[in-house]
Amino acid sequence: MFKRVVVTGLGALTPIGNTTDLFWENAVAGKSGAARVSRFDPSLFRSQIACELKDFKATDYLDRHDAKRTDLFVQYAYVASDEAIKDSGFDFAKMDPFDVGVIWGSAQGGLETLEHEVTDYAKGDGHPRFNPFLIPKLLINMASGMISLRNGFMGINYSTVSACATANTAIMDAFNYIRLGKAKIIITGGSEAPISPASFGGYSSMKAMSTNNVDPQHASRPFDVHRDGFVIGEGAGALVLEDYDHAKARGAKIYAEVVGASMTADAYHMTATHPEGIGATKAMQLALQEAGVTIKDVDYLNMHATSTPVGDLSETKAILNLSKAEQTKMRISATKSMTGHLLGAAGAIEAILCLKAIEKHVIPPTINTRELDPAVDPSLNIVLKEAIDFKVDVAMSNTFGFGGHNGIAVFKKV
Repeated sequence: MFKRVVVTGLGALTPIGNTTDLFWENAVAGKSGAARVSRFDPSLFRSQIACELKDFKATDYLDRHDAKRTDLFVQYAYVASDEAIKDSGFDFAKMDPFDVGVIWGSAQGGLETLEHEVTDYAKGDGHPRFNPFLIPKLLINMASGMISLRNGFMGINYSTVSACATANTAIMDAFNYIRLGKAKIIITGGSEAPISPASFGGYSSMKAMSTNNVDPQHASRPFDVHRDGFVIGEGAGALVLEDYDHAKARGAKIYAEVVGASMTADAYHMTATHPEGIGATKAMQLALQEAGVTIKDVDYLNMHATSTPVGDLSETKAILNLSKAEQTKMRISATKSMTGHLLGAAGAIEAILCLKAIEKHVIPPTINTRELDPAVDPSLNIVLKEAIDFKVDVAMSNTFGFGGHNGIAVFKKV
């Protein structure tokens, strides 16, 4: 008999808000986090814009020792997980530390650290004077390890990597471990710090990112006929997943229940999604089946929709494959229009928006879509320009990643 799994804590560090409340407030208001890159001079790149964090200083949250020995992606993980743990309202000191785990994801880990160290080496006299923290700072699993170390959690602990589906993979694994009775509480989510010259330059060279450098705030425009790529973003999202009976016994606030999650692979292309959305359709179908609902029961879908010409359309086709082009009550939005694309952290912050939509019965909008692509089926109820009041009992989050990874999570009001 599977145990029920609920969400009892949230934490967010995003380009449109450094806390969950501020993130939600700005998402509902339709605020864009995009601007010209400030961290380095982007003038040599085709794309020169990003969704950077605002007013973030590591030492505002961490002591100098922790800040010095960790990469930004771990620092972001610290901040989001600290907020989620506090939000859960639980005194973890009273728990068996082996009952609390961490499953955390990042697509790129400490790439900025590696870039900095190798660049310094290349500029030097050839002697290997690498930072002794180089390896610990770049390892992707260090985020889960350091959250554990910071809090004394001694249960299940590892990291997931599935490109832009990473955070949903982490959420799915946490869900499965708890319902199998292998943990009572798991801190899960994802963090990403990809705004460095190497990472930024790589995506720019692939022509994956928008080049609307003169109007950054309107550059991420899912479904728009003139969309030309994603706007890269940074930050983290954290969720506290908990055994339902354990949460009820302690009187915890419950945001929603995790009722289904699944993954499939496109097996189609290194970076492109399947044009007909076959793998995505199956992933959604499996997640909904596990949740005990159908697409007609879903009130809100947070789409992966990154504002790429091919990706947005393949995802809409995947949705129509499920609904058979029948009208559903489901409302859809693409919030990367505001946050940009946080890569391995995207699924975590978008899961938070799904959970807040269930709590508040408000659906955040898709901004910047001025001229809807005629290839987008008109039967899809896309929330454009402004948030809407809408009763949300079931919400679904889609994520898709390079390598053909499809990760879906379904949440339901308790």
